[in-house]
Amino acid sequence: MHIAIAGNIGSGKTTLTKMLVSHYGWIPKYESVDFNPYLADFYEDMERWSFNLQIYFLNKRFKDVVDISKTDDIVVQDRTIFEDARIFAPNLHDMGLMSTRDFENYSDLFDLMMSLVGNPDLLIYLRSTIPNLISQIQKRGRDYEKSIRIDYLTGLNEKYEKWISGYTGNLLVIDADHIKFGDRPEDFEKVTDMIDAQLYGLFPQTKIEK
Repeated sequence: MHIAIAGNIGSGKTTLTKMLVSHYGWIPKYESVDFNPYLADFYEDMERWSFNLQIYFLNKRFKDVVDISKTDDIVVQDRTIFEDARIFAPNLHDMGLMSTRDFENYSDLFDLMMSLVGNPDLLIYLRSTIPNLISQIQKRGRDYEKSIRIDYLTGLNEKYEKWISGYTGNLLVIDADHIKFGDRPEDFEKVTDMIDAQLYGLFPQTKIEK
C-alpha cells in the first residue's frame, strides 16, 4: 500500500512521515534534500538550475514509485511525483525561471512515466498559509532555504490548491495551520483517527476541521 504526503515547503511533510512511521510501523520514503546536488545552487540561481533540479527530483521520485509498486509493505512517501510535475515545474515556468522548451521536454517525460504508475492508495495533503510556512522554514534553519522568495512560495500554494481541487484519488486534507500534529499529541491522534477512517472505515472523510 502506498501512502503519500503532499504539501508546500515547510508544511510538515517530513515531520508527519516520521510520526506515522513510528505510530504504524510503515516503511518511509523520504525526500532527498540533504544530499541533493542541485538544491543549494537552485536557491541561489533559480533560472540556471531549475531544469536540472526538477529532472533530479523526477528521476528520484519515479524510482521511489516503482520500488513501492513492487513491495507488499505499507510505504509512506514524503512528497509525490505529482507535485514535481503539476506544481513545482509549472510554477517555475510561470515565473519565467524555466524555459518553455525545457518545460515541455520535462512534461513529456512526466507523462511517459505516469503511463506506467498510478495514484497512491491515500494522498494526505497538508494545507498551510504562507505565514505559517515561513515560520516553519525559519524554525528549521536550513541555510539554503534562507533565500527562498515569497512569490515563489505563494505561486506554489496557488498551484497546490488548484491541483488538490481536481484530484480524483483517495484524499485526506489536513489544516496544518491549526492541526499541530508535531507539537500536540491530541492533534496527532486526530490525524491517525482520520487516516484509519479513510483506509479502513466505512465512512471515510476528506478534511480535518479546526
